[in-house]
Amino acid sequence: MVRRISISLRMTMWFGCIFFAGWLAFGSAMWFSLKHTLTNERYQTLSRRINRLEDLLNRNSKESHADKAQDFSDFANATGNGLSEVFYANGTRAFPSPSLSARSFPWPSISSSTSEQFLHLRSSGQGYWVLVRPFTAQGQSLFVLAAAPSAGSELLLQRFLSGLLASVPIVLLIASCGGYFISRKALQPVGQIITAAHSISIRNLSERLPISNTGDELQRLAETCNEMFGRLEGSVNQIKQFTADASHELRGPLSFTRTVAEVALRNPGVDRDSQQAFSDIVEEVAKASVVLNDLLTLARADAERFDMVVAPVNLSELVQESYERALPIARERQHILSISVRSEAQHQILGDFDSLRRLIWIFLDNAMKYTLAGGTIKIGLEDVNGCSAITIADNGLGIPEEDIPYIFDRFFRADPSRSLVDGSGLGLAIAKWIADMHRATLNISSTINVGTTVRVAFPEVSDLRISGI
Repeated sequence: MVRRISISLRMTMWFGCIFFAGWLAFGSAMWFSLKHTLTNERYQTLSRRINRLEDLLNRNSKESHADKAQDFSDFANATGNGLSEVFYANGTRAFPSPSLSARSFPWPSISSSTSEQFLHLRSSGQGYWVLVRPFTAQGQSLFVLAAAPSAGSELLLQRFLSGLLASVPIVLLIASCGGYFISRKALQPVGQIITAAHSISIRNLSERLPISNTGDELQRLAETCNEMFGRLEGSVNQIKQFTADASHELRGPLSFTRTVAEVALRNPGVDRDSQQAFSDIVEEVAKASVVLNDLLTLARADAERFDMVVAPVNLSELVQESYERALPIARERQHILSISVRSEAQHQILGDFDSLRRLIWIFLDNAMKYTLAGGTIKIGLEDVNGCSAITIADNGLGIPEEDIPYIFDRFFRADPSRSLVDGSGLGLAIAKWIADMHRATLNISSTINVGTTVRVAFPEVSDLRISGI
């Protein structure tokens, strides 16, 4: 099963990744910029040193070679810790090395074709920048070399990089929190639309989603959903009206057909085959009448055109009456029917007596239909957490677990073994509607070949208000 990730989480992740990528790009650009600045600064320093050394050698052109060597040594030790050299084009030193460090330093090779170079070398585990520049003094081609350590620049770059890496958790935290806040803020109207859409059902299709006058995609989404609900409301109303009208109009022809068939059955001159045919007609018309009555009941319920007489109802008396009504049928089908009414309370609720009697009978009738001969059916009434609960349990065929969420759908029939029993598939839908009207909690648990238990729990009288009346 694919695990779904919410849009809010995805937006948070995307925002965090983009923010982190931007921070990484900015940090990298700053690091390279700092490195370039430090390198250029070191080049400028060495270049100025070589320029001053060239001026010194050209200015003292009349001095002896020893004096020039002394001037070069003094200048080199004064400006660059002695890390300077002057070479001829053949690679030999023009003057003695001004210091031991200059003598042991790994200067780059010099040839007549060498042009100005700016190199990075390592000596004794340390880095150095070296600038090589050719120049001419008194007609001689010379090369001036100057070096400077790069440890300070490397340390600064290392600290800058360490600071960038150390700030990664902080940046990720800020990016995640910022992304989550922005995504929640942006998707808040979506949550409102979802909540409103969940509250709209077939019973209140006239309700609409709230629309914020923002002019964005969410406003267009809400408007589109409202247009869709409008179309659905029109279609559902047409279906409801058609079902109600068809059920009502068909009752007349069916009643007439049944009456004619019953009159024909009472005619002594009818042969046996015709009697059987008329008997079949009466039986099928009776079944069709039941279906039509159920359809008409549900159509009226959908259209909220139903008549209920709300009054105090004694559930103890109602359960006892239902038990006595079902007892002859249970005996005929060889069922063991028992009743259990616990507590001395009167179990008074506020409701419609006829509808509640129909509710109990639907479940009792189903229990008798789907329980084999010799099975047991129990009807009970008890107090559960201050509520009156009617329980009907059997040890019949049971209902598959995957079918339980759909058993209250209209015309739904379970597996073929249950479909062999006559029924319209509307009884449980009517029972669910009656329970909802009385704000009762309806719960069904079932196991194949073990049995089914139905529990209908009614709220206290002080909490009960019949919906839609």
